Amino acid sequence: MKTLILAGGMGTRLGEETKLIPKPMVEIGGYPILWHIMKIYSYYGYNDFVILTGYKGHVIKDYFLNYYNRYSDMTIDMADNDVQIHKMRSEPWKVTMLYTGPDTLTAGRIAKAKKYIGTDPFMLTYGDGVSDVNIEKLVDSHVKSGKLVTLTAVQPEGRFGALNIAADGTISRFQEKPSDAWINGGFFVCENQALNYIPYDSHDIMWEQAPLQNIAKDGQLHAYKHNGFWHCMDMLKDKEDLNKIWASKKAPWDIWGHFNKK
Repeated sequence: MKTLILAGGMGTRLGEETKLIPKPMVEIGGYPILWHIMKIYSYYGYNDFVILTGYKGHVIKDYFLNYYNRYSDMTIDMADNDVQIHKMRSEPWKVTMLYTGPDTLTAGRIAKAKKYIGTDPFMLTYGDGVSDVNIEKLVDSHVKSGKLVTLTAVQPEGRFGALNIAADGTISRFQEKPSDAWINGGFFVCENQALNYIPYDSHDIMWEQAPLQNIAKDGQLHAYKHNGFWHCMDMLKDKEDLNKIWASKKAPWDIWGHFNKK
């Protein structure tokens, strides 16, 4: 199953951080938050990624093109034009980087990925949020629900909007903003038919508006309630908070044991 990551936004509320790089490349503990997200999925065996780029997408492309050299120990003999690799670090990832335009909204970015998704179900998340969500249990919950789309519902501090969730997990109404309750935390699992809710010409359509709202109206939007850690990097303070958590070497989303391998 492919995992789509929305990574095309400008991240204007991060100020100076995103003048030179796109938001998903802002670093947490020396690694882009995009890397952290991919490590979460990879831990559960999901290694086929489609990165939906836009604003300064070439930075993301350059990062993966140079990933092998970036994290390897090496000696460069400039006299002999020789490079010796001492310690190699790689990932079992297949990464498709799809440029979806600087101004395209989220539904439009997903629509541009249709030919890469094919006819299979897929996962989808935002390129600015980390969590200790159990992807295996998330997928199981989606399959058992029989719905077209499952989103991970979380309860952070209340600056987001609310979801109306029935006892069986069905979301009857999708609200992008207003009160504090369960909110959309990303980490979606989608049946391929969910793409039918995105118009072909959807450049200026948000996935979180008409598509998800219509899926909810049809009784096809399911919630996987996650009571654990979730944090998005929306503002500069979020970046600072996430860096502090990572520096403690006890980051809840570090399920792959980054510090245990040192």
